[in-house]
Amino acid sequence: MASKDINRLFVFSLLAPFLLWILLLIVLPHIGIGYLSLREKLGPGQYQFGLANYIAFMEEPIYWNTLLRTAIMSILVTVLTLVIGFPIAYYIAKIAGHRARPALFLMCLIPLWVSDLVRAFGWIMLLRETGLVSGLLQWSGLAAEPVELLYNDVTVVIGLIYTVVLFMIVPITSTLDGMDDSLIEAGYNLGGSRWTVLRRIVVPYAMPGIVSGCIVVFMLTAGSYLTPILLGGKNSMWFTEQIYDQFITRYNWESGATFGILLLVFTSLVVWLGLRLSGQSLATTVAKR
Repeated sequence: MASKDINRLFVFSLLAPFLLWILLLIVLPHIGIGYLSLREKLGPGQYQFGLANYIAFMEEPIYWNTLLRTAIMSILVTVLTLVIGFPIAYYIAKIAGHRARPALFLMCLIPLWVSDLVRAFGWIMLLRETGLVSGLLQWSGLAAEPVELLYNDVTVVIGLIYTVVLFMIVPITSTLDGMDDSLIEAGYNLGGSRWTVLRRIVVPYAMPGIVSGCIVVFMLTAGSYLTPILLGGKNSMWFTEQIYDQFITRYNWESGATFGILLLVFTSLVVWLGLRLSGQSLATTVAKR
């Protein structure tokens, strides 16, 4: 067997588990969901194919209003996560010493040691009427009675940021870690202020990490279920709850599949628009990462 054939076989054997994982757990399930979304139930065992489920979605304002609201809230969480995560990433990559970096990364990883359910209940213990924050407010005299801080958009945003901030910090840190410190020093030597160096040198260099972090955070936030439901309560209007309701509560798999496809298409469109506005491309971002 020729050496080229051996190399190809070796490369294929390395890629085979990944390709199999992509095929079985991503491609085929999405094909099945797309198939279900085009199927309309006429009666017991009777179906027809068409766009009736998508038309029914557009004719119900509460559904697409919830989708738009989920997208807006996810964009807000992404922006706030970037504002919080970028200084942390810059500190880890450019200011902290080599010995301190593992400890800082470990502190960022701590929230991922427990499940989303446990993290959400931790916030509930803190913010409920009989929780720690309400007790501190009453003890300090800032509140005369128990304060309910749960079941609102602010709490949902805080819980989501706490959940996804690591996925913003890691790509930005890895990008900035490859940046030569002499670029920053040259900016200061040429008379640039901190803001100018940040805007003209640091941010452009970190843009691939920023874009990849924003994509991951936005997609995770838009697809989140437990955190918005537990922290938002009945006041929460999150699209994943509508998907769960169609699949589990109403047992309407055709509508649930339609909602899932629409969420995928809509979030992909938002990501594409973000890449266009930032002047980045997905291939370039992945290559630089």
